[in-house]
Amino acid sequence: MTESGAPAAETRDDTPGPPVTPAIPGRDAPAAAVAPTAPPKSRRTSLLVTLVLGGLTAVPPLSMDMYLPALPQVTTALHSPAATVQLTLTTCLAGMALGQMIVGPMSDKWGRRRPLLVGMVVYVLATALCALATNAEVLIAFRLLQGLAGAAGIVIARAVVRDLYDGVAMARFFATLMLISGAAPVVAPLIGGQILRVTDWRGVFVVLTVVGVLVTLLVWKRLDETLAPERRQPGGLGPALRTMRDLVADRVFSGYLLVGAFAFAALFAYISASPFVIQEIYGASPQTFSLLFGLNSVGLVAVGQINGKVLVGRVGLDKVLGVGLVLIALAGAALLLLSSGVFGHVGLVPVAAGLFVLMSAMGLVMPSTNTLALLRTPHAAGSASALLGTSTFLLGAVASPLVGIAGERTAVPMAVVQLSCAVLALVSFLGMCRPWQRKGERTAGERTGL
Repeated sequence: MTESGAPAAETRDDTPGPPVTPAIPGRDAPAAAVAPTAPPKSRRTSLLVTLVLGGLTAVPPLSMDMYLPALPQVTTALHSPAATVQLTLTTCLAGMALGQMIVGPMSDKWGRRRPLLVGMVVYVLATALCALATNAEVLIAFRLLQGLAGAAGIVIARAVVRDLYDGVAMARFFATLMLISGAAPVVAPLIGGQILRVTDWRGVFVVLTVVGVLVTLLVWKRLDETLAPERRQPGGLGPALRTMRDLVADRVFSGYLLVGAFAFAALFAYISASPFVIQEIYGASPQTFSLLFGLNSVGLVAVGQINGKVLVGRVGLDKVLGVGLVLIALAGAALLLLSSGVFGHVGLVPVAAGLFVLMSAMGLVMPSTNTLALLRTPHAAGSASALLGTSTFLLGAVASPLVGIAGERTAVPMAVVQLSCAVLALVSFLGMCRPWQRKGERTAGERTGL
């Protein structure tokens, strides 16, 4: 471990010039302007630390996506309607949202390592209890606990990246994490589908329990503290709430927060509805659904890597973000036209193509929103990460039941939710972020290609 508390790894400057901390004049100045200390210079983490952070960001999609092929089976096994079973997704998301609001400020005060280990241990226990659930209500309760605990991995992994990286280096590292965590939605439905060949839906939670144990052991053994004591936030609940208030008061930060939240809601509308749309409406098998879901995730990962390896440093992040949002809106509009019967009865292929475009465009949106928001908050990465994560998961939790509001035999609600969220994300980007008005404030950012 280094003196600053970062993982023992070779250090170097990944970006020319000082760390990127935009100075916003006037009333739009971010809370970062009063930061007591700047973040450490960018560090090259070891491959193992990168894999650990990737594993932490992979836990949420594993918890969601490995379970998706089993949703129709759970509906039958627990004698519950589809809308009730979909609440097992909604409550898990709500738990992750609330948990981040708790764990984020805790990690700013006590460091990253201790809250992360506690959260992962509780996650393992909650996941094991999900496998023992005897009815839908009990499963919903345990999924809420699973989400609350699993939030630690989400929020702290993102805060650790902010501790170690800045500027272009941070954008590229988020793209690398997308490669690792993006493999989870590719593999998870495939694993889930194969598990259902040999056992029932409870076996899915058994496998998730084993995954949680392995990730917890890796964190315990290999992830050192990254937030030095002198950079931690003093005080209790009051200061934490004031920090979050200051972050939300920054119009541009809040704009990126809303952009990411609405984009994620469009994504989760797909995650929640696709098992029923693809399997029930279009008659695909759980294995075919898993393959299609994996293909869409491959598109997300591939575009994310093109973003991180080719576009970052050459094209401004705001431009990349704008293109991604337009693509999501176009895909949502196409899906609405296809599902509403404007072109008559269509098969699975055109709908799958629209979903592929929507998912792939997320590879442009998600790394860009995280980077642009966290660049403004070097002094309170945990709290900022918590706000980013909470907003996305709360809107995702709202989107989940909406996609089933018209029953299980139409994909129109899914398309309506996706298009609405895409439009709201674009409105937030144009109305609050206003990148064309902030060129003069980004001198430091220009040196790193942002």
